[in-house]
Amino acid sequence: MVSDRTILLSVQGLKKYFPVYRGIVIQRQVNSVKAVDDITFDIYHGETLGLVGESGCGKTTTGRTILQLTRPTAGRVSFNGVDLALLKGRQLRTMRQHIQMIFQDPYASLNPRWTLSRIIGEPMRVHHLYSRSEQLARVQQLLELVQLNVLFFNRYPHEFSGGQRQRIGIARALASNPDFVVCDEPISALDVSIQAQVVNLLEELQERMGLTYLFIAHDLSMVRHIADRVAVMYLGKIVELADRLELYDHPLHPYTQALLSAVPIPDPAKTRARRRIVLPGDPPSPVDPPSGCRFHPRCPLAEEVCKLQEPEWRQVAPDHWVACHMV
Repeated sequence: MVSDRTILLSVQGLKKYFPVYRGIVIQRQVNSVKAVDDITFDIYHGETLGLVGESGCGKTTTGRTILQLTRPTAGRVSFNGVDLALLKGRQLRTMRQHIQMIFQDPYASLNPRWTLSRIIGEPMRVHHLYSRSEQLARVQQLLELVQLNVLFFNRYPHEFSGGQRQRIGIARALASNPDFVVCDEPISALDVSIQAQVVNLLEELQERMGLTYLFIAHDLSMVRHIADRVAVMYLGKIVELADRLELYDHPLHPYTQALLSAVPIPDPAKTRARRRIVLPGDPPSPVDPPSGCRFHPRCPLAEEVCKLQEPEWRQVAPDHWVACHMV
């Protein structure tokens, strides 16, 4: 849970456009995929910010751009007052000791040729942490921390299940003692029975090590369990940001309301009583997004102003931000 209101990470006007080229011999840029388009938010020390939205809306690109695994087209990403977008080479590599990532696919993110000892110990070697003997002891400590047998350190990834591989990925992310971790859908590739175990492990590690998370997911019920605040993303834009309970109890943006209406409720009476919001059509292409509000072609409340003018990102209640003309 939130330990204080000190801003650890500040994102201001972040954009990431991927160029689209045409031609075989002579290529020229004809357009851009606006994967992340001018988003702004803060993450406080010790909290978990959930980032939710449909597949392809830019959640993973946001996380990778924050960590500078993908360089931003524009905007600022300030970590402890340092703009990561301005860092290069050794300075950026040094900063990466404090910011790490848990990747989505536990099968693709681990080198199949390396043992666990080498996989988990790699961040310590890159950042020159500890001696060789201390690194091995630290690897065994991390295996124990993520509830794996310490005798597994000489085994290879193919010898483990998906849930165990994700625990290995978590141990690797924690090897350099980071302050901030981007969790990129860490449970989406796992069985439902294993998902709860991994989420509980992440919460336990956060409390024990004082970690701050950006938790990217599309499972809103799981985000409600782990997040302190939730940001809702649609087609490269954040459309609503609020405290977890406030967002789930009083969603203001029509897209947030539609998402929450699809979350299963373990109560047949409540399920029958609530109104299901079905959005027409599919999300537009990020290559050619709609004018004005990007949600207006599917919005049940859209009016003429929504087609012509982009809504302002504004605070409508304490710690509740929304981008909608109709709110």
